[in-house]
Amino acid sequence: MYKIIFPILIIYLFIISTDTSHALLTKDNLKPISKIVNQEIRRGKIPGAVILIGNHNKILYHQAFGWRSVKPVKTRMTKETIFDLASLTKVIATTTAIMKLYEDGKIKIDDKVSAYIPEFSKNGKDNITIRHLLTHYSGLKPDLPLNIEWNGYDTAIKMITDESASDMPGSKYIYSDINFVILGEIIKKVSGKPFHIYCRENIFEPLSMNKTFFESDNIDKKNIAPTLVIKGKSNKILCGEVHDPTARRMGGVAGHAGLFSTSEDLSKFAMMLLSEGFYNKKRFLKKSTIDIMTSPQSPEGKIPFRGLGWALDAPLASNRKNLPPIGSYGHKGYTGTFLWIDPYSDLFVIILTNRVHPDGKGDAEPLRKKIIELISCNNRSITTEEILTGKPILKNLKFQEFINSTYSFQNLHTGIDVLRDNNFKDLSGLRVGLITNHTGIDSNGTRTIDLLFGAPDVKLKAIFSPEHGLSGVSESKVNSSVDSKTGLPVYSLYGDSLKPDGNMLDGIDALIFDIQDAGVRFYTYITTMAYAMEEASKRGIDFYVLDRPNPINANIIQGPLMDKDFKSFTGYFPLPVRHGMTVGELAEMFNKENNIGVKLHVIKMKNYKRSYWFDDTGIKWIPPSPNLKTLNETILYPGVALLEGANISVGRGTETPFEVIGAPWIKEKKLASFLMKRKIKGVKFKPVTFKPDKDIYKNKFCHGVKILLEDRNNLDPVLLGIEIISATYNLHGEQFQIDKTLQIIGSRETFKNLKNKVDPKLIALKWKDDIENFKKIRAKYLLY
Repeated sequence: MYKIIFPILIIYLFIISTDTSHALLTKDNLKPISKIVNQEIRRGKIPGAVILIGNHNKILYHQAFGWRSVKPVKTRMTKETIFDLASLTKVIATTTAIMKLYEDGKIKIDDKVSAYIPEFSKNGKDNITIRHLLTHYSGLKPDLPLNIEWNGYDTAIKMITDESASDMPGSKYIYSDINFVILGEIIKKVSGKPFHIYCRENIFEPLSMNKTFFESDNIDKKNIAPTLVIKGKSNKILCGEVHDPTARRMGGVAGHAGLFSTSEDLSKFAMMLLSEGFYNKKRFLKKSTIDIMTSPQSPEGKIPFRGLGWALDAPLASNRKNLPPIGSYGHKGYTGTFLWIDPYSDLFVIILTNRVHPDGKGDAEPLRKKIIELISCNNRSITTEEILTGKPILKNLKFQEFINSTYSFQNLHTGIDVLRDNNFKDLSGLRVGLITNHTGIDSNGTRTIDLLFGAPDVKLKAIFSPEHGLSGVSESKVNSSVDSKTGLPVYSLYGDSLKPDGNMLDGIDALIFDIQDAGVRFYTYITTMAYAMEEASKRGIDFYVLDRPNPINANIIQGPLMDKDFKSFTGYFPLPVRHGMTVGELAEMFNKENNIGVKLHVIKMKNYKRSYWFDDTGIKWIPPSPNLKTLNETILYPGVALLEGANISVGRGTETPFEVIGAPWIKEKKLASFLMKRKIKGVKFKPVTFKPDKDIYKNKFCHGVKILLEDRNNLDPVLLGIEIISATYNLHGEQFQIDKTLQIIGSRETFKNLKNKVDPKLIALKWKDDIENFKKIRAKYLLY
């Protein structure tokens, strides 16, 4: 196990001094929070929120937004609002209580649960320890059953002791409320006091958390944010009554949920942790206890890493996506609550919402992600070595080897990173033109434009932009312009011309291509690359490709090959729809197979694996084009985009392009039912109505389906697209302009089979031979 031998060893937690740690985090940096929160309120994701950001001794930001309640009456949110913390109970109350008892010598973390609750040993649970419970590696099920009638605290404990484990302890991570219900019972038995009384006397009162309580505590409960409206005869609104149904059945007090608190009280708790266990100059927890609690305690070789109670992630640094998930810690609650603590930047973030009010349909996750991203982007970068140095407890060889093998993406360098690290020697003495857009940045977020403009012995002469322009936001023809920062001309390759001409290339020795692709045949950036290679070849200009990852991984090949006579700007080469290659590999293939003959140089990535999805790379996601806002949309794109050109909206002009399809004439329930019966691997469907604000059917209600991506590894997105085309044609016949899908499908045989209503799964089987032949050609050009 990556566990700490609890001892006497003094561990120095690395905390940067307050003067420098958040120096980049100014009031101006935090101003966008208001816009972020209000946007989520307008979108109906949350009724309101309280945001508090601070360090070990000071509150840096504290603001309330929106509404505390919208039913039965609207009430303004205030900074003093009390929230149902949901699963934050696990770390604020239960974990802290366990660690207090540990410090008092009353329990040991590796003790068996049955040492305190003998009857727990039944049904194969004898080897489960307190550590297993705290890290969610116990093998117990996620929750007690709610589809049968039961009530009462004692009943819940009896059900758990009678329960069988679903997996061997230590073998598998299963986030389980049952773990913390039992921990609450251990606290009760060891302390001799009811769980909530022990927490009040030993945690809340010593920390002056005067507005933190369980439902059963005799405390004034005004200003509580309501949660769910329980539909029935009375339409009861839960307010001051715990939202979690298991905790509610247990009487409102449980180790996994039931705690209520305010942002101010939580800030006192966070400040204590950042102050190495001190509060009001008094020791509350030992520093070594906090280190143990917030370091990886998972079984050896298992991910995700978990602390004792706490979730772990990278510090709130500008490069956090390139770092292993250790160094900062936190937790979130189902009701929309969130606490995150980063000792490396001496910061904590509290986000409190009642996103389940009034109908349970809200979503606080986008808010959390945007605020954490804002704070991280305005912080300094950090190295893995600094994290390990900051916690010497992590500096054992075995753990470091595991980090390096599991999270090797921390060292992934794209082509521009490799070129930069070599001090641009490959371009020494050259006058260059750069084909790029907003995705052309290095691992530090610096534009490739700026890097080349300032590079020694390199003269950047001109910039060229693809479809969507240099900023990646245009959805129409793009005009040439001037880059405001460098003053260089920006020639559009999606305007009057799709290729660079002689005037644009005058005085240029080499063209450089640095753009993030989407991994799909009809994505036009690769055609722009190929056209530029052709023009460079005609003029004896060298061509450099700064390679980047295939975002939907470079191992998988799917879909029909394009018929050669369909060659166009949306299909330069007879590729399958999903080609499984990087842009550098495609450049090598185009150059040889199409006899372009340009002098080609591919600057390979370092430490890239073909199996990586984009979120495995550690690189920050930047939408490569306006309607591929997320990786999920990019995964669905190879299939859903097959409907473009026909009289169906694919969600352009909505918040979720390529995750919805529809038209005013589609019967959404029939289509959703039809597709669900097809049992398409990796996705589910639900009927939806949406109104796009642009593109086809602008400002008209469209009926169709929302595509729910559940398992990207088992999804064939091209088959998904064929299934949707087939289903729509079967249900709506000539209302659906199926003929307009031929060009983008690119295969007459596939289209003919669709029109003849051949089963889509049989259509996909017919791609197999062509794909195998393509693989033989592809193999000659693979670089990784």
